[in-house]
Order: sequence, then C-alpha cells, then structure tokens
Amino acid sequence: MQAVLLIDFGSTYTKVTIVDLISEEIIGTARAGTTIETNIMDGLKAALAQIPEPVEGWNFIRKLACSSAAGGLKMIASGLVKELTAEAARRAALGAGARVLEVFSYELTTQDLDKISASQPDILLLAGGTDGGNKEVLLKNAEMLSRLPTRLPVVIAGNKVVSAQAADLLRKRHEPVVVADNVMPELGVLSVESARLAIRDVFLTHIIKAKGLDKAEAFIEKIMMPTPAAVLSAAELLAQGYGSERGMGELMIVDVGGATTDVHSIAKGDPSKPSVMLKGLPEPFAKRTVEGDLGMRFSSEALVETTGKRLLDYLGWTEDQVACQLGLCKEDPWRIPKTEEEAKFDVAMGRMAVSLAVDRHVGTLEVVYTPFGATYVQHGKDLTQLPVIIGTGGVLLYNPGASEILQGAIFNPNEPTILKPQKPHFYMDKEYILAAMGLLREVAPLVALRIMKKYVVKQ
Repeated sequence: MQAVLLIDFGSTYTKVTIVDLISEEIIGTARAGTTIETNIMDGLKAALAQIPEPVEGWNFIRKLACSSAAGGLKMIASGLVKELTAEAARRAALGAGARVLEVFSYELTTQDLDKISASQPDILLLAGGTDGGNKEVLLKNAEMLSRLPTRLPVVIAGNKVVSAQAADLLRKRHEPVVVADNVMPELGVLSVESARLAIRDVFLTHIIKAKGLDKAEAFIEKIMMPTPAAVLSAAELLAQGYGSERGMGELMIVDVGGATTDVHSIAKGDPSKPSVMLKGLPEPFAKRTVEGDLGMRFSSEALVETTGKRLLDYLGWTEDQVACQLGLCKEDPWRIPKTEEEAKFDVAMGRMAVSLAVDRHVGTLEVVYTPFGATYVQHGKDLTQLPVIIGTGGVLLYNPGASEILQGAIFNPNEPTILKPQKPHFYMDKEYILAAMGLLREVAPLVALRIMKKYVVKQ
C-alpha cells in the first residue's frame, strides 16, 4: 500500500481523505468541525479518529492539505478601469482561490482606504494600466496604500514600466511586496497566471502562519493552496483528462458551503447561436466565482435577505417560520437537520443558493437595436449547452433532496437572457473528494483523475 493523506481545513468542517496510490482507491474519508479558534489540530485529530482503522501508525508517503479556514483567503483588488484592469485583477484573485471582498477602480480615495482597513484583507492585489499605458494611477494608488495603518502583503500586477517604482513606494509600509506580470498587458488581453502564482506563493509563505494554520505543519507535509484553488484544479483535470486518460469534457461544479457558494466552469462559453456578438473581456476557460452572501450557515442570514420573497414563495412559509429556522442555523453552524421542517428549509436554502450563484456565474444576453434591426450581445459565458453539472458541499451530499437543490442551476425559460445549462446530466461528489483530488493532482495526476471518474457518480 502507498497511502496518501489529503486534508481540507474548511471554513466549517475539516475533511480528510486517505488514498492508496497502488489500488487507486479511497481507503477512508471523515470530517469534523474546524477548530481554528483553539488549535487547528483538534479538528484534524477528531476527523482522523473517525477512520475505522487507526491511522497513527500508518506510513503515509505524502501528507498534503488545503485550507479555507479563518475566512479563507480574503483579498481586495484595485485597477484602473472598472471593466478592464480592475476586472482582470478580480479574476486573477478568484482564480487563485480568494474571496474578493472589494474591487476598486481609478484613483483610491481616503474613503477607499477606510474600507480596506475595515475589511481586514489578507492580500492586496494592485493592478492598473496596460504595459506602456497609464502610469500615474498605479503610482498614485501605491502611494495611497502606503498610508494604510496596518501592514499587508501586496501583489503588484500592473503596467510593467512603473511596477518596480510602485513596489518601492509600497515597501515603505507593507511586506512582502511581490511584482507579477501585468494582468492586462494589452487592451482586451488577459494574462492572470503570473498573478495567480504570486498570490499562491504569498498564501503559502505568509498567510498560513498569520491564520494559525502553521500549527498543522508539524504533522502534515505542507498546506499547498486555498481550498477553492484545489477544487478548480481538480475540475480542470476531470474535464481535460491527463495523457491518454480522457476526461469528462466541459463541466460545471457547484460547491454549496457554510460560508459561500462557489461555482467553477471548465468551458469555452462561446455563443451557441448565430448572430450573437461577444462583448467585454474574454472569459477564462477555467472560471471560478464565489458568492459570500450565499452560504448555508455562516452566511445564512445574508442568503435569506438576498433571496427575500423568492424563498418565502418556494417554501410557502411565513416570515416567522423562516426566522425560526434561521435562528437555528446561526446558533449552530454545524447543525444537521433533525426534523422534516429543518430538512425542507435546508433544501430551499440550497436551491436558492445554487440558483443565484449560477445566475451570477453564467453569461447574459442583451438585445441591442441597430438601424438594421435587433441583434444580440453576449456578456460572459454561454453555458446553455454544457453537458455536466457536479454538485458538492454538505447540503448536496447529506440531503435526500440533492437533485431538487441542483435544479436551481438549470436554465429558466422565464429568464431567457441568463445563459444557464439547459439539459445537463447531474453528478455528485459523494465522497467529498474534489479538493483532495486537486491536492493529489500535484503529486499523482493520473491517479487523481481515475479516482474522480470512479467516485464522482451520476445522479
């Protein structure tokens, strides 16, 4: 046996997966509440204790982890034009597995600095200007950020002509300051990989210690990446395959968590109908969005506020009934439904979270009237023809109403301009292994792919 221990320190639960590389089988999985407030190892030990066979004496050849504990990787991005470099910076942060708290455009103000201080981000991402283009805003914003009262890691990914000068300004206050390639070297051209790698490096070298996650590194090999980055990596592998081993093709993963709902799509998203024009920045083939107001427990109050009357109509309940259930969710974030009413509430909340998160992830159509008649303009990805949706997250894996919840991701004929999948097949990450397989991809990609194809099952 060649056993590998894979750990996901989640915002709500710590999940462990043990894999045998020889048989390409999952030996065991377990989960326990994440204990970042006391000692991160307490939750890990509680999860390991649930494995039928004792694991203390096992000779693991690798022990790897990812984390979204303590709020995950929280970032603020700043760029020049809202629809261009600021949006490119946001996408770079999301692709790195971050939760983007705020995106600023143009010159930062003192009010913006107050918002940044109040948000307490883990990393700042500063972009602005194409290479050889506007220099003033990047330098001005670097100077403004040097006035922040707290020290923060900063990644610069803007106009390369003045990036080094901006870094010098920022180093007067912040540490570390890392310079990456411009996220938009030319107008309409995205180049986010360098920034993603820089963010990941800062996460590994600085953020893990700041969040107290380094306490686990005496037991494990290392924390390799934020959990959402691991899931996105697994999604890419499962879609595209590895070597001669074929993947599943274009797909979407919907991850409904206690704090957020994440959506990952591995797809081109080109227009599926003729005479539709694309507008805006090109979409990444591997795209991730995260919705901080659509969580099942820690963000349950925000989810109820966001869905409003839709949730009441779906349940057929009064506001008092919803308030009662909401109180239970807030009181105990690890709560498992105990009654039929609680289970019904979880299904409804999950359905709303999926529906809204996918609405925000997919592209939209806009009717534009010209002298030659009406034409259609597409913003974002057209995923109407996407063949596969994979569900993961506690409410989907441990609730008999999972299929009903995932229906929220389906195209709604009453909202034809929202380009959601029309006739996808549903699959489920029944063993909760996608983040683990993103980790395993780092050391054994072929095994990770084969295990996903075996354990991600059709509904």
